[in-house]
Parts: sequence; C-alpha cells; structure tokens
Amino acid sequence: MSITKIIRLVSEDDSASILDIYAPYITDTSITFECEVPTVQEFANRVRNISEIYPWIVCQADGCLAGYAYASRHHERSAYQWSVNLSVYIKNEYQRKGLARVLYTTLFELLGHLGYFSGLACITYPNPKSEGFHSNFGFKQVGVYHKIGYKLGQWQDVIWYQMPIREPSQDPPDPLPIKDADSAAVNAILQKNTALISW
Repeated sequence: MSITKIIRLVSEDDSASILDIYAPYITDTSITFECEVPTVQEFANRVRNISEIYPWIVCQADGCLAGYAYASRHHERSAYQWSVNLSVYIKNEYQRKGLARVLYTTLFELLGHLGYFSGLACITYPNPKSEGFHSNFGFKQVGVYHKIGYKLGQWQDVIWYQMPIREPSQDPPDPLPIKDADSAAVNAILQKNTALISW
C-alpha cells in the first residue's frame, strides 16, 4: 500500500509529535545535552521562536511525523549570522530509509535560498552512525571539545562538523528570515525534495 508523504514547514501544532520523537534522545542518550524533557507548551514556544527565523521542516507520512530537521542560531555575535547549527531527528521506525539525507538536502536548499553560507553540526563523540552520516553527506570535521558535557554518568566529548551551504561572497546581505521568504519558492523546494523520498 502506498504511503502519502510530504515535506513541509513546521507548525506549532506539530510540537507534541516532534517532542515524542525527541524525548527518548533526551532521556536515554547523550546525543543531545538536554537533560529534562520540556513540556509541550515549552517546546511549542521553542518551535515558534526558531521557525520564525530559521527553516524547520518535518516529514509527514500518512498523517504522522516521521522526522524533522531545523537550523538554529550558531552564535549570538552578529558576524556569525550567515552560519547556522543543524539538527535532524528521525522516528525509530523510519530510520535507515534515507530520510535524514532528504531532510538535510531540503534544509540546505532552503538555507541557501535565504542567504546562509555555512552549516555546522555538533555531535557527541563517539557516535559512529551520526559521524558516518555527516561525513557521507559532505561535512568535514573541524574541531573537538573534550569532556565538555556531563550526562548519563560520564563526561562527553563533542565533535564539530562543518559544510558550506554555498560559496561565500563579499559584502553579503543579511540572511532573510524564513517568515519573510517567497512562499512560492519555498513550496517549490519542499515539493521537489518530497519527490526524493524513496520508500
């Protein structure tokens, strides 16, 4: 039976479903350094605040969320504004289907359209699955923080990976917030990349 799939921008109404995907990473792993599961309302506020500025996308499969990816501020200082941190999370039953790659491909295209130049991923080390995924996608390792976070009874190292979104230019304009982007162009990117989902 065919599954109806769509990649779209996040809605605050997705918050509970996204939190269902994210919560086990908080409670059971050191993949995220967040230690307490936020309430749905706290998470909805987070979704709203991030998605007004940066692209946050979800994959919906037969009405259920299969995974999501988003960009967020890399650093407060204004000279960093053309760089973003990236995150992707996939629901267990949809892992190893190539969905993370499709979501990242979509996210990078949206970020390029908005005027960003560099994407960074912060990965708790060791994490062979995430390290391999990012390396295969084209990220390069750029640094290691040793014993930078304490979770699940031990000190954790973190590796930073970086990948260009597009070629840097001189005197770039400020990146465009996603809420101000041309909706037709955004929807075209989302629809084009939805077709990349192969399951």
